[in-house]
Amino acid sequence: MAGRLRPSPRCGGSPFTFPTMDLNEARGFLREQHHGVLATRGADGRIQQSPVLVNVDGEGRAIISSRETAYKVRNLHRDPWAQACVFTDRFFGRWLYIEGRAEVVSLPEAMDPLIDYYKRFPDENPDWDDYRARMERERRVLIRIELERAGPDRQG
Repeated sequence: MAGRLRPSPRCGGSPFTFPTMDLNEARGFLREQHHGVLATRGADGRIQQSPVLVNVDGEGRAIISSRETAYKVRNLHRDPWAQACVFTDRFFGRWLYIEGRAEVVSLPEAMDPLIDYYKRFPDENPDWDDYRARMERERRVLIRIELERAGPDRQG
């Protein structure tokens, strides 16, 4: 039952877990709202946060473009846990969090997924040769997050 507080086996069965929402509903929100903050774990266990643009790929994973040298990418190579808070352009209003296991796809394998990522935003398509050169120059990667949890599904 989405939205009800219930014990979570991954959290030691505590009844004080966050309410969760349907993952397909979360994917729908991510297809429309792209501004977010990605949280990863640093080497010392502390949370590191970065502003990001989020979308959803054809397999339902959250996708984010980054650089190979970014702290969030280094963190994800070491610990694949990721959580993002995504909100509307107005900032105040509807929002959600997503959480799951992340995979970092590096170049050259990342090129076609990076093109797909760009095409999922409502901008005009760039000169693709220039885009490919920029992705290589910036050492871009694609972060894919397999959604395991999302929520909350109510405002508090």
